[in-house]
Order: sequence, then structure tokens, then C-alpha cells
Amino acid sequence: MKGENEFYIGYSGEVGKETKKVLTRFVWTAVFVLLIGVFLFGFLQQPAVNSSFDFGDPTQVSGVYHESPYPMLRVQLSEDEYKEIVLLGFGKSGPNPFLKDLRKKEGVLHGKQMTIEGQLIYYNGKTLLEIDDSQKVSVSGKGDSIVPSSLGKATVAGEIIDPKCYFGVMKPGYGKIHRSCAALCIAGGVPPVLVSKDENNVEDYFLLTDLKGNAIHQDIVPYIGQTSRLKGAVEQLGGWKIMRIDISQIVKLDSESSIY
Repeated sequence: MKGENEFYIGYSGEVGKETKKVLTRFVWTAVFVLLIGVFLFGFLQQPAVNSSFDFGDPTQVSGVYHESPYPMLRVQLSEDEYKEIVLLGFGKSGPNPFLKDLRKKEGVLHGKQMTIEGQLIYYNGKTLLEIDDSQKVSVSGKGDSIVPSSLGKATVAGEIIDPKCYFGVMKPGYGKIHRSCAALCIAGGVPPVLVSKDENNVEDYFLLTDLKGNAIHQDIVPYIGQTSRLKGAVEQLGGWKIMRIDISQIVKLDSESSIY
């Protein structure tokens, strides 16, 4: 039979020359397209960030508990060196549900020496601690408090993220693709953080509060995961910057995520 009139019957055990040529061209074309697709997929991926979440590997941390504006432990690393670790709860929640029983027993916790066994999250010099069991939190006395210092007013463009996901739990933890997850985390008690990048690709982080320095959660949800411009008074609390803002003055910018 001529090639254009070949008719292949699977159980006959014979394949015509033209059919073999067509099948061969198809297989090699498919392999080539697959290899190009794999290369492009790998080439276009964002580089993995050097973040870590010690899931399933709890660490016991002791320090002085601070509650304003967000719960954190001030841990002494050496004689004159400290690190402020932001506290989180399990899942999409802040730490308060896991501190409820301790507050009933001890009263005011601010300024007290506290030991917590939880799971560390750390990235780019920032550390967080997830509490997943209220029985793994204890108080052992009082410690020295820390007072924030004023850095003046500032206007900063960046993206509001939830630090739990951005610093280690989710990759990526920013942009439109992560907006709904971040909204649930912040509404659940995780503190909102503004991330900005300078011309040298160096990131800076600001814990956000209202104008009186109080925690904000639900009211800031509409601005999460979008490039925005914020202005307010900035304070330094240990290793964290805090920005007091008027939420109604946040300006959404018509651009892609500024922290890709």
C-alpha cells in the first residue's frame, strides 16, 4: 500500500513505513517540547528564600514577655545582646488563645520571665515562635522591660504580609496568590508586617499598629498582599521597627508585588 493509504490494525503486528515515520516524528517532537517546557519552568521560578520553619522540632525558649504592641519574648543571647521573638499561635491564630489559662493564673504577664516550648520560624534576621500547647508555657518571675525609641516619621512603599507565612511556613508567602491565606492569618491574630525593599534589594520590616500603638488585625485585611504606600511614626523596639499608621490613609499602588 502507498503511505497515504496505509491503514494500521493493531492486532495485525505490522506497521507501515509511513505510519512509523509519523509516529517517530511525533515522539521526538513531544520529547523536545517536554524538555523545553521543563527548562522554562525551572528558569522562570523565583529563587527559594533561605527561611526555615522547625515544624515537629520544638525548642524551649526563655525570655521576658512583652505584650505591646504584639506578644513577644525578649531573649538574652549574651551579656549585651538580645533578640525579640514575635509569638504566634498554632495554625492561623495569634498566641493569645494559648496564653489565656496562664493569664487567669498569673494575672498580668507583661514584663514577666517566661519559658515557652514551641516551633521556631526564622528568616533574614527575624525570629518567630509558634505556640501549639498552652501547657508548654510557664512563668518564673519578673524581668527587665524594654521601651521603644522614636525614629521619626516615614513614608514607605511595600506590601503588607503575615510574617508567619512570609518568614518560613509558605513559599511564596506574598502577593495576590497568597492574599486570602494572609488575610485569614492576620484576622486570626497574627501581627501584620509591612515589607519594603530598597534599590539594593535589601528588605526592611515594620510591625504595624494604629495611631495609638494598639494592635490591628481585621481592619487592615483589605490592604494585605497589595503594593501600598504607608506613612506614620516609626519606633524601634529592640530588633523590630514599629510603624503607627492611620489605616484610612493607606494608598494602594497600581503595580505588581514589590517584594518579588
